[in-house]
Amino acid sequence: MLTSVALVLMMTIPGLGLFYGGMVRKKNVGDTVMTSFAITCLITVLYAVVTYSLAFTPGGWFIGGTTRAFLQGILSDVNNGGIGNPNPLAPTIPETVYMCFQLTFAIITPALIAGSFAERMKFSAMLWFIGLWAIVVYAPVAHWVWGPDGMFSTANLDDKGNFAGKVMVLDYAGGTVVHINAGVAGLMAALMLGKRRDTGPGHNMVLTFIGTGLLWVGWFGFNAGSAVSAGVQAGMAMTVTQIATAVAALTWMFVEWAHRGKPTVIGICSGAVAGLVAITPASGFVGPIGSMVIGVACGVGCYLGATALKHAFGYDDALDAFGVHAVGGIIGAILTGVFAINQYSGHSGWIEGNPGQVINQLIGVGTVIVYDAILSLIILKIIDVTIGLRVSDEVERDGLDLALHGEVVQ
Repeated sequence: MLTSVALVLMMTIPGLGLFYGGMVRKKNVGDTVMTSFAITCLITVLYAVVTYSLAFTPGGWFIGGTTRAFLQGILSDVNNGGIGNPNPLAPTIPETVYMCFQLTFAIITPALIAGSFAERMKFSAMLWFIGLWAIVVYAPVAHWVWGPDGMFSTANLDDKGNFAGKVMVLDYAGGTVVHINAGVAGLMAALMLGKRRDTGPGHNMVLTFIGTGLLWVGWFGFNAGSAVSAGVQAGMAMTVTQIATAVAALTWMFVEWAHRGKPTVIGICSGAVAGLVAITPASGFVGPIGSMVIGVACGVGCYLGATALKHAFGYDDALDAFGVHAVGGIIGAILTGVFAINQYSGHSGWIEGNPGQVINQLIGVGTVIVYDAILSLIILKIIDVTIGLRVSDEVERDGLDLALHGEVVQ
């Protein structure tokens, strides 16, 4: 689990920073990598103060409690089997380790949002938006799906071990909590900000390639680590993560090749990330065949989300955070309800005679989308009328690096 913590942290810094940094224009790359780094620091502090407690301690169906605010009471008890003071959600490891593991998820989720508003949001507005969003959107959604008594959580059991909620949503490592959540918030930010004044190709596809590689490697900590143990479920989560990612990357590459006449580095990298996204909710529940279907579905679906869908509705999702993360997360979440295997996950999908799980997945996806969209728009509007969301035309033209940070990439 310590290794998984390090791997998932690596996904944001430097992985996501490089992935996004290579796709923006040279005059904005500093602001882009700075955003990933600053979010890592900001969310770490907020998480220790309040977000962990609100997400992962008992409270109610909507939000957790404050028993771990400022991480109070998390001190180790050396007499407790040598593992310290565990959270009941992860009883075999110290709570400090579980807290840090979940922290890395809380970090990368808002960092993903930045792909939608890249190259045009004020740095100060970004900090306010991300900070408020982490508390009022991420914490409740994480509690719903993963918390001990959240309304969709598989951990929400009564004293007889029966599910105590009404709708059980399967989300192994963050299809709803991370990817749909981030993608929808990104779309709201893109709509509020409007289109960029001018656009152009990314300045360095090699940075994007490196970032993709770091994300792919780190994702094993993301998915396999979500087993919170070393066993069959962790092994299958790793296996299907590799398969789905490769299938999705190839699918995107072939679709782009047929559509535009050439396979591109950015394309195959985007396809790989789409596969990683879509297999995330399914990774601990499906087998190899299911992962292949998910890979093909998201390879096609996310390509269309990043091209046809964006062009049809005219929004400027700069680096396709919505087109890849929300669309991929939706595809993966729904197909989890189709391909879940009871043999090693304890949950059956439609293929095994439980079509109701697909309905549950749809309810979970829809609830997260609606809540996230409304709250994100409210936060964005408040920031817009107070300090403003968008940089001036002059700053955007000259580049955010020099105007906002006083630095330029040589």
